[in-house]
Amino acid sequence: MSLDPRTPVLVGGGQVDQRDGALEPVDLFAAAAREAERDSGGSGLLKSLDSVRVVRMLSWRYRDPGALVAERVGASPRHTGYTADGGNNPQALLNRAALDIAAGRADVVLIGGAEAWRTRMRLRANGERPAWTVQEETVPAASPLGSQGPLLGQGEKRIGLEPPSWVYPLFEQAHRIAAGRSVAEQMRRSAALWAGFSRVAAGHPHAWIRREHTAEEIRTPSDSNRWIAWPYTKLMNSNNMVEQGAALLLCSVRAARLYGVPSERWVFPLAGTEAYDTHELGERSALHRSPAIRIAGRRALELAGTDAGALDLVDVYSCFPSAVQVAAEELGLAIDDPARPLTVTGGLTFAGGPWNNYVSHSIATMAARLRSAPGSVGLVTANGGYLTKHAMGVYGTEPPAAGFRAPNVQAEVDREPRTRALTQWEGTGFLEAWTVVHDRAGRPERAFLSVRAPDGGRTLAICRQADELVEMTRRELAGATVRVALDGTARLEDGAGPGGD
Repeated sequence: MSLDPRTPVLVGGGQVDQRDGALEPVDLFAAAAREAERDSGGSGLLKSLDSVRVVRMLSWRYRDPGALVAERVGASPRHTGYTADGGNNPQALLNRAALDIAAGRADVVLIGGAEAWRTRMRLRANGERPAWTVQEETVPAASPLGSQGPLLGQGEKRIGLEPPSWVYPLFEQAHRIAAGRSVAEQMRRSAALWAGFSRVAAGHPHAWIRREHTAEEIRTPSDSNRWIAWPYTKLMNSNNMVEQGAALLLCSVRAARLYGVPSERWVFPLAGTEAYDTHELGERSALHRSPAIRIAGRRALELAGTDAGALDLVDVYSCFPSAVQVAAEELGLAIDDPARPLTVTGGLTFAGGPWNNYVSHSIATMAARLRSAPGSVGLVTANGGYLTKHAMGVYGTEPPAAGFRAPNVQAEVDREPRTRALTQWEGTGFLEAWTVVHDRAGRPERAFLSVRAPDGGRTLAICRQADELVEMTRRELAGATVRVALDGTARLEDGAGPGGD
């Protein structure tokens, strides 16, 4: 088949990690970019960059990190851009770069980012600041890329429900209650899923933790695996204490030929989509569902001419077990198929969770796996916020029959039903989901509750009553009656809950 010279191809993926803190974030990204160029088998791609598109870095503040990376690799791009926060951004950037290449707006694009979080936290603990590059305020800021919208709703902000590690356990509870499972059954299920992810990470050369963990080890609290927000132990949480960088080189077929990239290195973006669920948790139709994942995933697979059952490889965004389980259900993927694990990378707990940039690693890994099996097709999903912002990408070693397409399916998502969010509400409702946050000594500290009002509306509440916190970790309280005050504090009604474990 004759290829349109404007067809976008992913030609290189580079991943780096460090344990000694020698490189600052932009240098880690530059090192990954050089690895991506070597991975392509071509030469001159980096010096010919049209655009450098950087995923938001949290380790250090740069006004235009893309300009610094370009300088380090000897490039003079016409454009540099920088995203807001969100783990959806690497895939969203690739979708948009592929469209730009197909339309002739760019020829060679570098995408990625890096974090040196361990070094930053170590120095902060000693009252020190790293001697990293400082761009003065006179340096023009990079062009903003992607959505700059909020990740948190007013209901969450009001009660301090902000860290993802406190929100995703609510989704876990909602998922297991909808399925009719006990807490113990759900923990066994999630721990087995995570053990499988650790097995993949153990074989990944760039994973941060290259040791296989058993399901029992993952679900059992210990001195090294304390409760974070029950029912999640530390080993069920994303691990951001990493030093990792990843870069993706995308170009046109014309450029790939010009710079000598062998055709066996080409991986084709087949289709992509983006969509958002409402950032206000109270408005979600159900806490264990994601219309945006379902609609965006289905459309991406349709455009790629495939379906979930025909996929050879999958990497589902994996910050917490609930994120994987919700996405798998919406996409029609089995979570326990040994022939097709839901990750090629190993997940954010074990492979590493470099804040917003994990999916740059998963795309690079996916590309390598696809090359090793010509004719195969893989799906990458990306998630930002609290199961809020979603981007999908389907990849293969054969070009898309109708060219790369990446529609925004938000209009269809917006037609889905929503729940009425009760930001300020007083009354007695029914417990929908809950989590108990523990301190570093393993003591219950506070609980966050999702409560449904008699009329079906949802409010989010907080409880700090010591006796009730303990009870919430020991009894089945789904459907229990809860009294919510106007200030958002909540108490279990006397004798609330059906009992049992």
